[in-house]
Amino acid sequence: MQTIQTPFQILGEQGIRELTSAFYDIMDSLPEAAGVRAMHAADLAPMKEKLAEYLIGWMGGPPLYAQKYGSVCMTEPHEHYHIGPEERDQWLLCMHKALAQTGASEELVDMLRQPLFRIADAIRNREGPSAAATDANIIAAG
Repeated sequence: MQTIQTPFQILGEQGIRELTSAFYDIMDSLPEAAGVRAMHAADLAPMKEKLAEYLIGWMGGPPLYAQKYGSVCMTEPHEHYHIGPEERDQWLLCMHKALAQTGASEELVDMLRQPLFRIADAIRNREGPSAAATDANIIAAG
């Protein structure tokens, strides 16, 4: 009988850190992710660390993020950004490309597909595009 492993057991802490680094590198260079990239500071290093710590715990490893920041609620830190379906899908595109780039198995990709969508969709706080995306007279919208 085969024992089902957690994503953390499959990737390990280093693998999750590599995934997170690839994720932000892809976000930083992929034109299709410009909307979600614009929500981040110029230096992505702090976010690479935060997301890695979050994903390590979320994927079944030690709760590094919770130990450092207390709450693991992802909606509150994102509430002041406009995150609609388009931004959610940009985030997911970067994550799926990062999984492919880091050589994640088909089994792992299948294991993570729905949970990653649920997280990304839970952070979504708008139904449609931002005002800046629909009105050329708006320079920036939160």
